[in-house]
Amino acid sequence: MEIERTESTRKRTKLVEENVVPVTEGAIVEVAEEDAEANPPVSEHMEVYMNQILEKIDSFTQQVSELLETGKAYFRDLSTEFEERVIAIHKEQMEKWQDEIKELRFLDASNEEIHAMLQNAQLVLHNVHNDS
Repeated sequence: MEIERTESTRKRTKLVEENVVPVTEGAIVEVAEEDAEANPPVSEHMEVYMNQILEKIDSFTQQVSELLETGKAYFRDLSTEFEERVIAIHKEQMEKWQDEIKELRFLDASNEEIHAMLQNAQLVLHNVHNDS
């Protein structure tokens, strides 16, 4: 974030440098601003206040940037936790259904076995009844 401060300082310096043009043999002459009314000259005292405001802007921008990064990190972590939890719930449900299928197969096998025994018992009873 030091880079952002340096950039804003460069921008301010660049704005000041644009107002100065080199002339012959190293002499420097100030260029008349076209919009002098928009940027009138200011006293040193006001310049200090403006710099303080610019520092506040830089500080606030830094805070916003850090807040955004913290928020992004928080949501990435939250997203990861959410994804892991949804996957765990899915896995648990799949295991429950697999267990239910196993139980149903066991129950079906038991029912088939009992059904076969009942048919045999019916045949025996039918045979005994027919023999009598």
